[in-house]
Amino acid sequence: MRTAFCLLFLLLTFSMSTAQQKAYGDGEWFKFRVHYGFVTAGYATLEVNQTTLRGKQVYHIKGFGETVGASRWFFKVEDDYQSFVDINKDIPYRFIRKIDEGGHTKDIQIDFDQENRIAVVHNKKHETVDRVSFPKDAQDMVSAFYYLRNNLDVSSLKEGDTMDMNMFFDKENFVFRLKFLGRETLRTKFGKVPCLKFRPYVQAGRVFKEKESLTVWVTDDENKMPMLIKAELAVGSLKASLSEFKGLRHSFRILAD
Repeated sequence: MRTAFCLLFLLLTFSMSTAQQKAYGDGEWFKFRVHYGFVTAGYATLEVNQTTLRGKQVYHIKGFGETVGASRWFFKVEDDYQSFVDINKDIPYRFIRKIDEGGHTKDIQIDFDQENRIAVVHNKKHETVDRVSFPKDAQDMVSAFYYLRNNLDVSSLKEGDTMDMNMFFDKENFVFRLKFLGRETLRTKFGKVPCLKFRPYVQAGRVFKEKESLTVWVTDDENKMPMLIKAELAVGSLKASLSEFKGLRHSFRILAD
């Protein structure tokens, strides 16, 4: 369970959108059920609130995940991720990662100097500060989800196409590669939902079974909500399913039976 909620927020970055209009806005809220088969391991939420940071208009995006029930007794997880994103430029100004995963804790705040492309990494647990350069258009693991919803055009994607994105996490720059698998209709608690299907490439090893162990489904509409995330892990199959939502900017497309 230690990696489950970090994995969820990481995977949420892989939603895609058209570049024609904003996909989200103030007041949007998602709730996900994280489960192994029929067993609920925990819940995670994502919410958006408009505010100001250092005189700039931003969206304050908050992601929180925790284990529940027997899973919490076995392995307590409380993960808090936050990002402050420029409303018009879709770039992050601040990222917060505060986690407690079975006693393994981190408390990190990253302030992005977008003009000089320097990330100031405050490790509050160890009371250290590092300054690391980052490439143009780099996103943190939360802001990336919202950037892609607003800016990437999937209308011209063909099955098998891949795309790359610059990411900054902790103190490192890296590139995520994403493969488009096509379109698929999912049967969900809300009804039959047309979705876009993607597969992010990951490093095989201790957590993942193989390089292509992850699959992500997002709604094929103007919202581009993540509906289902499936990960084949070394210890079994983990899923995160959308269970509740509110504050959508656009209509939710559901097919009639």
